[in-house]
Amino acid sequence: MTTEGLPRWLDPVVAAVRTVRGEQLSAFLPPADGGGRQSAVLILLGEGEDGPELLLTERSSSLRAHAGQPSFPGGSLDPADGDPLTTGPLRAALREAEEETGLDPAGVQLFGVLPRLYIPLTRFVVSPVLGWWREPSPVRAVDPGETARVFSVPVSELTDPAHRAVAVHPRGHEGPAFLVRDALVWGFTAGVIDRLLHFAGWERPWDRGKRVSLDRHA
Repeated sequence: MTTEGLPRWLDPVVAAVRTVRGEQLSAFLPPADGGGRQSAVLILLGEGEDGPELLLTERSSSLRAHAGQPSFPGGSLDPADGDPLTTGPLRAALREAEEETGLDPAGVQLFGVLPRLYIPLTRFVVSPVLGWWREPSPVRAVDPGETARVFSVPVSELTDPAHRAVAVHPRGHEGPAFLVRDALVWGFTAGVIDRLLHFAGWERPWDRGKRVSLDRHA
């Protein structure tokens, strides 16, 4: 993991990773007793035709958990990934991203890890691993039973106030949302993106009164 050779536009992200605390990212932090299912996601930033962009996947509609929901590539740590408190999440994030999207991990430069967060519904303890897509490779939905599609979203679209809203869950929970590339990004993924944009200084003022209702099955 290194920050050497990164493009200058990533400087604010690198600075944010070094200083941000878990409680600044989410109200849900890992259990104090060490419980939970260790996992990692890859927040992969690259350069596309429309400038800096972020790689996302859309989960298959047939899955039991988070069906049809856009997310970062990622998943549970395997024993072969190693220590979940050191390099395990790095290996898991790259391995899962390769398995889900077919990307070549050799073209990814990992440069940081955000504090571990928690998803109460699934009991996942998530390590968000940040990477620079130094040498982009073709990507696709490797297993349609798990991934419906793989797509990139320009950062300029994520910061565009017209694409921002507050998602309202049927149970009354609210959280940030992004309406981009024919997708509604919400939940854990949208929360991390929202905080990353904020602490990197990329966030633009947007209408927090704009509401989007989630399906009752969400």
